[in-house]
Amino acid sequence: MSTLGIAVIGTGKMGADHVRRIGRTVGGARVVAVADPDGDRVKAVAAGLDGASAHTDPAAAIAAPGVQAVLIASPGPAHEEAILHALGRELPVLCEKPLTPDPAGALRVMEAEQRLGRRLVQVGFMRRFDAEYERLKELLDAGGIGRPLFLHCRHRNASSPPFFTSDMLITDSVVHEVDSARWLLGQEITAVSVLSPSPSSAAPEGLRDPRLVLLETAGGVIVDVEIFVNCGFGYEVRCEAVGESGSAQIGEGRAMLVRSAGHSYGEIPQDFTVRFADAYDRQLRRWVAAAAQGRVDGPDAWDGYAAAAVSAAGLAAAHSGVRTPVELAERPTLYRCP
Repeated sequence: MSTLGIAVIGTGKMGADHVRRIGRTVGGARVVAVADPDGDRVKAVAAGLDGASAHTDPAAAIAAPGVQAVLIASPGPAHEEAILHALGRELPVLCEKPLTPDPAGALRVMEAEQRLGRRLVQVGFMRRFDAEYERLKELLDAGGIGRPLFLHCRHRNASSPPFFTSDMLITDSVVHEVDSARWLLGQEITAVSVLSPSPSSAAPEGLRDPRLVLLETAGGVIVDVEIFVNCGFGYEVRCEAVGESGSAQIGEGRAMLVRSAGHSYGEIPQDFTVRFADAYDRQLRRWVAAAAQGRVDGPDAWDGYAAAAVSAAGLAAAHSGVRTPVELAERPTLYRCP
């Protein structure tokens, strides 16, 4: 079996984690090129890889010898250009969310794929590969708790990075719940409302944290998302589905439960790369296996577009305080249902 040559675009936290994962955890692949505008950083990453070339231009990395697939982990505004370069060479792509920061860019990506007549772009919504989320999806698909009525979601981070903005609570954090809800329920989201309590005293000045985001689906399900990125105690993602005949909750697991000196306490992950480590592994293994056959096997460009459209409605709702409908284009036949 041949080894898949991958170009990794972006060598920050996520890109470096993917490089490590490809080298140590995922078989059948190797990084042959890396790109980052920070020349010193990209050279340092390439120096730790056998024979990988370093580039400051993503297009040069994508065109480098031996590249058969592209993993994009650069900031969102740079995604569209890199994706289009990869599609120009008909290479499978795994792109970290967002697919693009805005729905118009995502539509352009879909148009490029449609001209090729096949799906080559996968979006990094890794929760679809998490064992707990997969079990909840199976339960809902089987009707195990009856027709879904609500999804109650909590998404908490210990603290936010210095560059984090109020808009990013929607576009960079709640976007995961947007995709999870669409996938779990098999329904599109039709409207968004955003409520804001008084900001937490732990939130940096100007950051509207926390927030409550309400999503309405085409099938009449209400999804509420508490997003709190400066909760202080750790990283926590939970989801409870409530149906007509039961409920199911995921996300209660802890890294370790300790009983000592008459007390019991559990460890709480401090980072998404810890909580979803296995999901990232499984996502990457499946993508590598599919990419070796010239295809993708996961959330597609339509999923990325739909998430961008919901995020755009969410930003409008957050700024106006008014419930905002989601505007979706007609789904092309190339793309499957949620």
